[in-house]
Amino acid sequence: MIEILKVLSCMPFLLYACYSDIKTRRVANEVLVVMFGVGYIFIMHDLLMFGLPYLIRNVLSFLFIFAFVYILFQLGAFGGADAKVLMVISLIIPAYPLITLGQNVLPISGVPPINIFAFSVFANSVLLTIVVPIGLFTYNLVTNPKASLKNPLYMFIGYIMPINELKKGHFRMMESYGRTKEGVNFKFTRSGTEITSNVIYELQSLYKNGKIEGGVWVTPGLPFMIPITAGFITAVVFGDLIFYLTMQFMML
Repeated sequence: MIEILKVLSCMPFLLYACYSDIKTRRVANEVLVVMFGVGYIFIMHDLLMFGLPYLIRNVLSFLFIFAFVYILFQLGAFGGADAKVLMVISLIIPAYPLITLGQNVLPISGVPPINIFAFSVFANSVLLTIVVPIGLFTYNLVTNPKASLKNPLYMFIGYIMPINELKKGHFRMMESYGRTKEGVNFKFTRSGTEITSNVIYELQSLYKNGKIEGGVWVTPGLPFMIPITAGFITAVVFGDLIFYLTMQFMML
């Protein structure tokens, strides 16, 4: 019962963090502080029930996740809020929660050898992000196949936005552009081009004057809190996706 309560106590905060990440691309520290405050009840319960072994496991789980996410944060792999939420999860649920529902025990695939729940949440979230490029490719293929297929690799990381609908938001142009004698030259750049008021005005002017076609490639900024939440749910219900797929591959 206590394991179910741990999971249920985390879910509202994770869902709100997703909402905040989508709307503003940030999650306030207060959300994670309150999440830890609620989870502290369970930490103290388990400490009183299991004593020193639980405390050692909890500390080791936290230190492992802290070191892991700190390195990734320094490398720019994801944001501070993503790192912090994984650390909070590692404290509230240091090991896999075993939940019995009738005749079934969750996670369905069992507990992986590395029984650090937050690590599996992260691993699942990374694997689940594969859905995004597949979704973008399908969207481009269905909505604008002729123009999209001119840049097939672009189809996995962005989509064409009509210039007359161009606006500032949580996305960037995938290309830089510059005027040439022949007109306007677009070129892929890793950092892309920020969509500012000046960029919108210039592109719309060029479009009205017939210098460029009617759309530009943009790439959305995926809020990583969404894959983390999906990875959390998947870890609770199914288990560690990477470990399961690895075992299935080895059995072939």
